[in-house]
Amino acid sequence: MSLVKETVKNWQPIASSREEGIVEEIGDGIAIISGLQHVNYGEIIIFENGQKALVQDIQKDTVGCMIFGKDDAIVEGDKVFRTGKTAGIPVSDAIIGRVVDALGEPIDGKGDITAEAYYPIERPAPEILDRAPVYRPIETGILSIDSMFPIGRGQRELIIGDRQTGKTAVAIDTVVNQKDKNVICIYVAIGQKSSSVAQLQENLKKHGAMDYSIIVAATASEPAAKQYIAPYAGTAIAEFFMNRGKDVLIIYDDLSKHAIAYRTISLLLGRSPGREAYPGDVFYLHSRLLERSAQLSNENGGGSLTALPIVETQAGDVSAYIPTNIISITDGQIFLESELFFAGQRPAVNVGLSVSRVGGAAQTKAVKKAASTLRLELAQYREMEIFTQFSSDLDETTKRQLKFGQGLMQLLKQDQFSPMSQSEQVITLVVALNRLLLDVDTKEVKQSMEGIINYIHMHEPSIITEIEEKKQLIDHVKERIIILAKEYLNDRK
Repeated sequence: MSLVKETVKNWQPIASSREEGIVEEIGDGIAIISGLQHVNYGEIIIFENGQKALVQDIQKDTVGCMIFGKDDAIVEGDKVFRTGKTAGIPVSDAIIGRVVDALGEPIDGKGDITAEAYYPIERPAPEILDRAPVYRPIETGILSIDSMFPIGRGQRELIIGDRQTGKTAVAIDTVVNQKDKNVICIYVAIGQKSSSVAQLQENLKKHGAMDYSIIVAATASEPAAKQYIAPYAGTAIAEFFMNRGKDVLIIYDDLSKHAIAYRTISLLLGRSPGREAYPGDVFYLHSRLLERSAQLSNENGGGSLTALPIVETQAGDVSAYIPTNIISITDGQIFLESELFFAGQRPAVNVGLSVSRVGGAAQTKAVKKAASTLRLELAQYREMEIFTQFSSDLDETTKRQLKFGQGLMQLLKQDQFSPMSQSEQVITLVVALNRLLLDVDTKEVKQSMEGIINYIHMHEPSIITEIEEKKQLIDHVKERIIILAKEYLNDRK
């Protein structure tokens, strides 16, 4: 009893100020609040029922905020309190292999994640002086991309195309190919079905990719607020690892749905609509996100953040508003074409419209040398194919050129979850571009190529080792590949 009396006697009241506001309007995940005179843009505020929201619009007498969750329990007249904190996400090594929502809360049923730090979801991109040139490749394992449109660590390469053309498949194959390459992969699912995210997680687990991957999910059933912050939250997690010198690959699937979520929020907040009803700052929405991808200099740890944003087009229209915005922000695009996809050419990479503006600097010498004439050969084939489609009488040279092009297209076909190693890509390119498969039936080209690779594995594995370790294609190695390929093809006859 004496202890209680002593405590009461020594207690000193402390005056503290806590700014609070009142809910004026509520609905559609948006709240209009009065009374928060000193609140900041991007600050987290808390309603009296514990629900959190993010300030997105500041007017003279009111502020507009988007609510992270359901607004059913919030009514007009409820009190709202400032936190003084900007939106952030808890990060640690323990998040690897987990599925979290846009606020960093685990949603995979595997328990809580212990946080090491708290990273703001919005932060300035690294300064130019803190960056280094892109000089190392991030191999996708997809022959058509690694040979013609290589992606470097720290690059931003857009994957663009219509619905159901294999955009996500390309991104997921890239994740699967990072096994044992010391790359942490983050997949941000925006506005997708929960079943699609669950299936994706299962596929990554089946191929051992969840061991180095993180999924940030803001599904279609989530409020627009969570879909809006999901890519920024994923980037904050990526920056945690990048700042510790790690290489990180992040996939935003997809930014079309992200822009739609932001448009929804903006229209509900009463902002003036512009082109296609998007607000005027929709370009800044994605530029401030993608600019955070970088290859840091050695003085800053040498980590990298590579971004693969995905954007959906309507009927192949790359000149629409959001696609053109993101094309101008990124360092190149892989354009997947519906016609090629439905014709069975998968991945359906359009060689003419796809480009990588910096990846060539990061491409290994072996692949660069092996693929030197590939784009030219394919361009000539496409031109000749269009020119001769109405002609019935073709000379022998034209027929062989068409057959050669058809063979190349067959070799660029690749099943999902079957990435090719660097040595397999180099051997394929050397054999194909030296026209060794011209006498093979077009339908059997793929099978013959697999046979040649296995033959080299069995009879001269030192070729594989040399290409993988030195990442160069020395002339005598190239000659040995050609000799062994001829041996295999002659044995088959």
